[in-house]
This record gives sequence, structure tokens and C-alpha cells, in this order.
Amino acid sequence: MDFERTKIKSIIDEYRGEKGSLIPILNEVQKEIGYLPVEAQEYIGKELNIPLSKIYGVITFYTQFSTVPKGKYVIHACDGTACHVRDSQDVIDKIKEQLNFKEGTNSTEDGLFTLETVSCIGACGLAPVVTINEKVYGKMTPDKIKNVLEEYRGSEKGV
Repeated sequence: MDFERTKIKSIIDEYRGEKGSLIPILNEVQKEIGYLPVEAQEYIGKELNIPLSKIYGVITFYTQFSTVPKGKYVIHACDGTACHVRDSQDVIDKIKEQLNFKEGTNSTEDGLFTLETVSCIGACGLAPVVTINEKVYGKMTPDKIKNVLEEYRGSEKGV
């Protein structure tokens, strides 16, 4: 955390004294580290004289922030009404089967994928919808998502 502490301090110093700087600081720190571990939250709070509870409240309110590491590819699978009635759960189940998450986790051990279900992606006409790093995949089926995931895995192996 020493390198990160130095980098976090430089990020904080860029915004120090600016009103409303907490969210930009959190964004920059997450971009640097990949997530917002409690040690980083505590350090930011100490430097900005903001209680940890307030920082945690901001982090957990905004969905772009994460307190745990995420994979290189973040999959958002919609389980909203339009997607649900078009069998999005089958697609979600296939993702979980293909990526073989350890019990209680939503990221692969190799750090490649993270799965998050969302209430709406905003593309109901394409239901069921999945995004991977914000690229939209519509009218998904278990077979289609299996192929998409295989393409991502293959691109990582240089295939």
C-alpha cells in the first residue's frame, strides 16, 4: 500500500481545497488501484478530514465504485422485467456455469471476469441484454453468451 499511498496522496493534492472533490478523488484512486480498499478509504478520510462512514456512504451509493477488485471484463447482466420475462435468468446461469465462480464470489480466480446483475441496462427492446465493459450484447441466449465468453477468453490467450 506504500506505492498506492504515495499515488493517492498526489491525487488528493490535485483536488485539495476544491469543493466537491471527494467523488473525483474516489474516481481517480479507483482508476489507479482498480477498486477502493478500506485502507485507501481510511487514508482519504484522514487526508480530507472526512469520516470513514461518509466516504463509505458515497462509495456504496454510486454504482461505479467498488470496494472489492473487479475483473478485467465486467459483465452486467440485466434481470429487469423485460429481460426477466425473456429468460435472462437462463443467460445469467450460463455465465455462472461458464466462468465457474467460487462460492460466494462474482469474479473469476484469474481476475478476468466479474459478473454483476443490474435492474436495467436501458435496452429493453434487445432483452435479454448483457454488457461487457459497456459493449452491448442483445437478444442473448445461453448458447450466444457461451460463444461471447469463449471469444473473450480466446482473445486473452491470443487465439
